Amino acid sequence: MLDIRTLTRAEEEIMRILWQLKKAYVKDIIAEMPEPKPAYNTVSTIIRILEKKGVVSYKAYGKTHEYFPLITEDEYKRFEMKQLIGNYFEGSLPNLVSFFVKDHDLQPDEMDEILKLIETHKKEN
Repeated sequence: MLDIRTLTRAEEEIMRILWQLKKAYVKDIIAEMPEPKPAYNTVSTIIRILEKKGVVSYKAYGKTHEYFPLITEDEYKRFEMKQLIGNYFEGSLPNLVSFFVKDHDLQPDEMDEILKLIETHKKEN
């Protein structure tokens, strides 16, 4: 099992780019970032932090490094959802769903869509 830790907003932004590109040099990551673009050293520092967290690795080509993610986006989403449900909804998925139904003014068609997803999943399992 992976030892995933919560990422900062800046770390997540870089991970999203790496998930999209699959592998990239720092300059490639910066090219995908919105204006104003961060400094090369800033992105390089964040990537080294991601390495220490165990979510990014690299291949060295002389002095340059090509970075790639060690976890998938889905693995990170699962981790974050478990954290969210555990921290805010007492570990209960029904509590999470109840919150969204009550607090986010779900429309009947949205509720029907959610029920269809649940029914489809039940049939598949």
